[in-house]
Amino acid sequence: MSERALHPETLAIHAGWRADPSTGSVAVPIHQTTSFQFRDADHAASLFALQELGNIYTRIMNPTTDVLEKRVAALEGGVGALAVSSGQAASAFAVQNLAKAGDNIVSSIALYGGTYNLFANTLKDQGIEVRFVDPTDPEAFRKATDERTRAYYAETLPNPKLEVFPIAEVAAIGKEFGIPLIMDNTAAPLLCRPLDHGAAIVMHSTTKYIGGHGTSIGGLIVDGGTFDWEANPERQPMLNTPDASYHGAVWTQAVKPLGPIAYILRARVILLRDLGSAMSPFNAFQILQGVETVALRIERHCSNTQKVADHLAARKGVSRVIHPSQQTGEARARADRYMKGGYSGLLGFELEGGVEAGRKFIDALQMFYHVANLGDARSLAIHPASTTHSQLTAEEQVATGVTPGYVRLSIGLEHIDDILADLEGALRAALGE
Repeated sequence: MSERALHPETLAIHAGWRADPSTGSVAVPIHQTTSFQFRDADHAASLFALQELGNIYTRIMNPTTDVLEKRVAALEGGVGALAVSSGQAASAFAVQNLAKAGDNIVSSIALYGGTYNLFANTLKDQGIEVRFVDPTDPEAFRKATDERTRAYYAETLPNPKLEVFPIAEVAAIGKEFGIPLIMDNTAAPLLCRPLDHGAAIVMHSTTKYIGGHGTSIGGLIVDGGTFDWEANPERQPMLNTPDASYHGAVWTQAVKPLGPIAYILRARVILLRDLGSAMSPFNAFQILQGVETVALRIERHCSNTQKVADHLAARKGVSRVIHPSQQTGEARARADRYMKGGYSGLLGFELEGGVEAGRKFIDALQMFYHVANLGDARSLAIHPASTTHSQLTAEEQVATGVTPGYVRLSIGLEHIDDILADLEGALRAALGE
């Protein structure tokens, strides 16, 4: 099958796999093994020398995980992918594959709280500076760039601000300097393909919409294969200078016989090998089940969320609804430019009465789950200021879009009437109606 001619709905089911060559199994088997038998000594030596790609040890790659990687790479339009143990690991690896102590990246300030803390504190402790800028002004990325800037980073649909990022504008600035744009596309699979707009790397927390059922933690990084890492070799030393981990190999040169995969191969054989954040084969299998239905689920998530946004926008006692459909000006224009087929399943709102009303609302929900997740088949609700963003200072919370009374909803696949009925019951309790 020619994957180039297939639509995303078809790729989600067929990309990277047809049947098991030995058994004929149509479903991808779970290769629950640590190690793989080599044909002979020469075969083993070739694998370890990267003269050919193949299975060595599940910490580095696994046949079940390989299908997941190929399938999501196809969905995003990339040349290769790396599955890891969590979305947090994917965020860290995406940056650490380009930056080391003394380097910096420029990141949008509009980030998931865990990513913000990773960048502001953990990477800082490792000697990597993260410079946060306001994404509403693409030129802010240029202004924050210096000779040690290795990457730009942003979320397609930032949680919790839900203002779509100016992908093409920032990617174009980065290309002037030889700086790749890394996009976290967790909240917008199929709705947006950042690689089509100039991004170099895409990552996902597969825990969310791609997996879709709240069963398996995972992360994935996709290499677009179009960024010219050699155009400014001094800008990207990790890929253009000898690497002591592989006998002085220069990655942009060493992998040319294998294709434009210098970035993603280095992430696999250096970071994943040494730091060990491997996705288990069982989780890869579980997430593959989610991939097969992601196109249908995203349609329903978007449809239900739009109806909830319209309902809340007209509801007395709701002071603000945070959703692309309620935005105006450039924010709405970007949402319409980059998001096709809907605005994801996320929505935020604030109640009159602030934080206390928000807490009452959460406690009065009966069908919605109060959990720290999103993109689940179930409808979910959380109060970010006291949970997902609680490690941030009050000033940092506001900068990332979290106000004291903000409530985030991840709208699920239930019937819309049942979703609205549960929300209405909680609203009445919170507002004392």
